[in-house]
Amino acid sequence: MENKILKSGAIDELDCSILRILQADGHTPNIEIARRIRMAPSATLERIRKLERRGIIRGYPARLDPSALGLDLLAFVFVRSSGRVGGIKTGRRLAAIPGVQEVHHIAGEDCFLVKVRTANPEALGELLRTRFGAIPEVTSTRTTIVLETIEETSHLPVPDSASAGKSPARPRKKGSSRA
Repeated sequence: MENKILKSGAIDELDCSILRILQADGHTPNIEIARRIRMAPSATLERIRKLERRGIIRGYPARLDPSALGLDLLAFVFVRSSGRVGGIKTGRRLAAIPGVQEVHHIAGEDCFLVKVRTANPEALGELLRTRFGAIPEVTSTRTTIVLETIEETSHLPVPDSASAGKSPARPRKKGSSRA
C-alpha cells in the first residue's frame, strides 16, 4: 500500500527519518541526526528548517509531569452549545480557560470534547461552574473522569522509510530477469 504523503512529494523518506528522530527526542543534536540519516549536517539542518517553515514541525515543547504540578485529575468534558452548527466561537472561549489542554469540535449530540487537568474533583467542579458556566452559549456538560492513564502520547505515526511510498514487490514471473 502506497503512502499518500510520500507519493504526493510533501515529504520524502529522509524527511520521515528526521521526523521520527525528532519526535522521539526533540533535543537530538543536528550532527547526530545527520549521522543517523547519513547526510551532511548542513543539508540536514536545511531539511529541518524547511519542515519547520512548512509547519510540519510545529515546535519542540517540554512534556511536563502533571502530578509534579499538582494536576492529578484528568477529565474529558463533553460540551453542548447553543451556538450555530459549525460555529467555533464557543470552542475558542473554552480553549482560553486555564487547565484546558485540548478542545475538539465534534460530530454527534455534543458540540465539543474538552480535555482538562485540575488538582482534584473539587477544582474540577469549580472550573465547570465558574469558567465553563460563564460562557453563555454552553447549555450543558457531561464529564468523564479518568481513573488511570494507560497510554498518553503526542507522537504521530510517521511512515516507515524502508517501506513507505513504495508499492509492494510483485513476484517475478518464472524465467524473467531484472534489468
